[in-house]
Amino acid sequence: MADAPQDTTVVIIGAGFAGLCMGIKLKEAGLDDFVILEASDGVGGTWRANTYPGCACDVPSHLYSYSFAPRSDWSRKYGPQGEILDYIEACADRFGVRPFVRFGVKVVAATYDEADARWLVRAADGRRWRARFVVSALGSLRIPAIPAISGADAFAGAAFHSARWDHDYDLAGKRVAVVGTGASAIQFVPQIAAKVARLHLFQRTPPWIMPKADRPFTGAEKAIFRRLPAVERLYRAGVYWKQEAPVLGFLRAPKLLKIAELEARRHLRAQIADPQLRAKVTPSFHIGCKRVLLSNDYYPALTRANVEVHTEALAELRPRHAVTSDGRELPIDAVIYGTGFRITDFLAPMEVRGAGGQTLAERWRGGPEAYLGSAIHGFPNFFLITGPNTGLGHSSMVFMIEAHVHFIRACIRGVLDRGLRAVEVRADAERRFNARIQARLDKTVWSSGCRSWYLDESGRNIALWPGSTWGFWLRTRRPRRRDFAFT
Repeated sequence: MADAPQDTTVVIIGAGFAGLCMGIKLKEAGLDDFVILEASDGVGGTWRANTYPGCACDVPSHLYSYSFAPRSDWSRKYGPQGEILDYIEACADRFGVRPFVRFGVKVVAATYDEADARWLVRAADGRRWRARFVVSALGSLRIPAIPAISGADAFAGAAFHSARWDHDYDLAGKRVAVVGTGASAIQFVPQIAAKVARLHLFQRTPPWIMPKADRPFTGAEKAIFRRLPAVERLYRAGVYWKQEAPVLGFLRAPKLLKIAELEARRHLRAQIADPQLRAKVTPSFHIGCKRVLLSNDYYPALTRANVEVHTEALAELRPRHAVTSDGRELPIDAVIYGTGFRITDFLAPMEVRGAGGQTLAERWRGGPEAYLGSAIHGFPNFFLITGPNTGLGHSSMVFMIEAHVHFIRACIRGVLDRGLRAVEVRADAERRFNARIQARLDKTVWSSGCRSWYLDESGRNIALWPGSTWGFWLRTRRPRRRDFAFT
């Protein structure tokens, strides 16, 4: 007989930046009856999973951290993966939330019991929790997107995704095909190019790449940040507003992005002298339509004699060859997929079943949407952190996470403090909110004609927040009571 479910007030799913922040802020408010369920064996989320060579953040370190937990001794302006993971680990211990985490728990289902106003959360190993509230902090950079390539199953060499890097496989002297030229690929390609015998880079669409203003912090700078916290806060504020500046171009005046495009073209010309290679990697879409990337060493890596950029598609894999769409057979020993993530699968493989028995998959058949990316009609006492249309193309997701956590905690407190059973966003409020979001997105550079991971199969932008992070912060300061139904 299965063990009885464990009772708790809040179940948080995921122990990355978002899940830990939710736990920290609940604990801070005196709500310490919660549990954080984490599928892996440690905290950190995407910063634990992604360990590929060169993995680092493209948001400055002082901003890509909790506002309530500044760190004075970042080694560089842009933090590397290991250092960000160390920071997350330290926060879990500093704020005392590690004891609330249950590791090795893969949640497969969450079902709402209307009669009891409770959620039953079930793990793959049969363990269960019964909770008043469920907060999904899974994030969207979890499930690797691997393209369907004919013959992939018959390939005899090594094959892995950048988010599942095989550190036991020695790339030295190997012939390697890299598929994709997104944010991960432009970081690991320079790291492996000098090691491999041959690198075939398959590029579907070239990205716009800007110089990365990265450098180590000096000992004097770190000492000032440590001894004068006000200076660190001022520095962080300066970074925040600098990151916020491109919003005007993204949203309302795409012509302003021409300045950034000129800088990107100068960067490209300075690093690639060969006009044929330069033409291959020059984007044909407006800068900002797809994610703008930062790198100082990607273009130089492409100029190496052992690197070849293919604009033809990878049409087929054979046991020891990659075959291009124009029929060329390329001998290879390994395939590395730098093809990003399935961002539309916000909760996969978990099944969420709300009021009336409707699943979230059914509710989202026409595409994922939520009120403020967090609350969903028909799913009382259930919240998402950084759900649909709350991603960013310019600033720190940690800032958005903190805004979401503040909003969700206020909703939870609103129910508990008033002795209520449940809170649920009204259908009309959710509908109005998403109609406004999509209308605003239609006028942005993200809808200027390119194909990006921001868009679903129908071409609808399901990923990005069409506004400033400051505007999102204001919207999440206090839940609008008229937009919710309380039971």
